[in-house]
Amino acid sequence: MPRIKPLLMVQKREMNANDLRQCLRIAFGGILGFLYCKLTHSSYGAFYVVYPMLLLGMVPVINGHILRQFAASAGLVTVVVLVLHGLFGDKPVPMTLLVAGLFALLFREMARGPNLLFGAQSIVALSMQFNFASYPGADVVNLALSNGAATLLTVFIACLMHTAFPDVEPRQPRQMPAKPASNRRHEVILATTVATLSFIAFQVMDLRGSLSAQVATILILFPLNWKGAGPAAWNRAIGTLVGCNVGLLLQLLLFNHFNILPLTAFGLWLSLFIFARLHTLEGGLSASGFSGLTTMAILFGQYLSPQQDLIYSDLYRFSSLAVGVSAALSAVYLMHHLLDRFESTRLQPLV
Repeated sequence: MPRIKPLLMVQKREMNANDLRQCLRIAFGGILGFLYCKLTHSSYGAFYVVYPMLLLGMVPVINGHILRQFAASAGLVTVVVLVLHGLFGDKPVPMTLLVAGLFALLFREMARGPNLLFGAQSIVALSMQFNFASYPGADVVNLALSNGAATLLTVFIACLMHTAFPDVEPRQPRQMPAKPASNRRHEVILATTVATLSFIAFQVMDLRGSLSAQVATILILFPLNWKGAGPAAWNRAIGTLVGCNVGLLLQLLLFNHFNILPLTAFGLWLSLFIFARLHTLEGGLSASGFSGLTTMAILFGQYLSPQQDLIYSDLYRFSSLAVGVSAALSAVYLMHHLLDRFESTRLQPLV
């Protein structure tokens, strides 16, 4: 088995003109979402800051197919949260089976390729909302409405950012390698099993402040195999550690002025731009730069308020993430070796 090298996945030394425009789109798009959630006092601010990071960071272009995937994801998540969670939220076994089946369908879309954004966005959004909905006294209707509002705002922000900072030259589309059927089965079964185990763990245990850890256990599955999940977990841990330290540094610099919105917004914008630069140098992959972006989005979007600073959330976030990612990575490793024992689910090397 190939040895995993714990290195940052930097693919180039400097940005080109398109990369600079994408950095500006990510930084300004994240700030617009942050300002909206703080000015409207939303209880689910993470949606408004994380979603622009996903749409502007994972996809460097915008077109009708991408917007349809993003809108379809919002519709699916809203129906699942309102209907399935409303009917089966207090019935653990049926709910777990339904979630596993839903994860399998979404990871199948990711493994196939054309609707990767739909699958990825749906899985992340469902994981976040299942986490929030499990809190005692959670208002599921308000949760679903916030998700819908965040999706509409994200689409508007993405269109606005691509209009204000368009690419200088056309981008070459990524070529998706052809996968044998055994690879697709391997990827779907592995990712579905680990994501379902993550869902069970975060539903059973009282992990109210561990939203970021649950999201991390999902994001490291996006490579859909053990060979990719190992470097993804390592880079996510590095990005989270750096992101948490940047959050602490901003907190110390602002000191008692963290409740002054323009100062906080400028510090967040600068941090997002720096992490966006690393993200583009890593080829736009879900690595340390993207991890830093989502770290800052969750910390500032969900946990920062005029009455609450980031110190406890910042320190708790990294410790919980380290435990969650380690457990998820162990499950990925075991599932990989189990599935490789059978010819129909064996992971074949791609040409």
